[in-house]
Amino acid sequence: MSIDRVLSKLWVPALLLIVLVLLATFTRYASAYTVILVTSILMYVVLTVSWSIFSGPTGYISLASAAFFGVGIYTAALLGTKLPLPIVILIGGLASSCLAFLVGALTLRLKGTYFAIFTFGLVELIKHLLLWYEIRMTGTRGRFVIVVDNNTIYQVMLAIFVLLLLTAYLVRRSRWGLALKSIGENEQAAAHMGVNVTLVKVSTFALSAVFMGAAGAIMATRWTYIDPYIAFNYFLSFMPVLMAIFGGLGHSFGPILGAAVFAYLEEVLITRFPYYYMLLFGIILLVVIVYLPNGLMGLVQTWRTRRLERQHATA
Repeated sequence: MSIDRVLSKLWVPALLLIVLVLLATFTRYASAYTVILVTSILMYVVLTVSWSIFSGPTGYISLASAAFFGVGIYTAALLGTKLPLPIVILIGGLASSCLAFLVGALTLRLKGTYFAIFTFGLVELIKHLLLWYEIRMTGTRGRFVIVVDNNTIYQVMLAIFVLLLLTAYLVRRSRWGLALKSIGENEQAAAHMGVNVTLVKVSTFALSAVFMGAAGAIMATRWTYIDPYIAFNYFLSFMPVLMAIFGGLGHSFGPILGAAVFAYLEEVLITRFPYYYMLLFGIILLVVIVYLPNGLMGLVQTWRTRRLERQHATA
C-alpha cells in the first residue's frame, strides 16, 4: 500500500482526534458565553445524529425527538435532587429508550406519512397529559430543576456526544447497519431475505432515543425551571430532520456538519435579527433544498471531485 493511500485513510481519524482533544480542553481557554454556545451546538448534534441512526438508513421520518428529549428533562426534574447526576442522566436515557421501544413496537408497522404524524402526535399527547396532571393533581404548572454549572453540563454533553459517535460508527459498520439499509431500500425484500424487520426497527429506534433522553436530562439543569411546553417543544422534533437534510443524509458526517452549522446560524440570527430570524431560516432552507439537494456534504464532495478532475487534467 502506497504512502498516499495510508495518509488518505488516516487523516480523518487524526482530524477527529485533534477535534476531540480541543473540545475536551475547551473550558480551560474559552469564555463562559462560548462554552454555553458550544454546549447548545453539541445538544443539537446529539439530537440530529441520534435521529439519523434510525431515520437515515430506513427512511422512516420520526418526529418524536421532542418526546424523548422531554422525558429526559422531566427525569432530571423529578430525580435531580434525590440521586447523583450520572444516575439521573442514565435513567433519563433508559426511560426515553423504553418509551421509544413501546412506541416502536406499536407503530413501526406504519409507513410514510402515517408514522411521521403519529410520532408528532406523541409529543403533543405527552405534553398535554403532563400539563393536565400538573394543573389538576399537583396544582402547579412546571417544576424547578437542580442547578449545575455550565462547565459540568458541557463536559457531560461532550461525553454523550463521543459515546453517540462511537455507537453510530459501530451500527453503521455492523450487520445491523446493513439490515437497516436493506429495510430502507426495500423492506419486503429484506424480510424475505431473513431480516427480522420488526426487531431491527424497534431496537434501533429505542437505541437512538437513549442519547436524546440523556441530553435532555443534562440540559434541564441549565434551564433551572421547566414545564411541559418547555420540555416537549415541538420545535425540537423538526430541527433534527432539517439539520440532517441541511448537512446531507447520505454522508456519515452530514448530520454533524448540518447540526453544527445550523445551530450556530440560529444563535447568530436570533442575536442579530430577533424579529426576522425565522424568516431568514426559511429562506436558507429553501435555498439549500433547491440548490443543494445533497446538503453541505454533497457540496463538499462536488468541490472535491472537481479539484481531482482538474489535477488529473493538468497532470
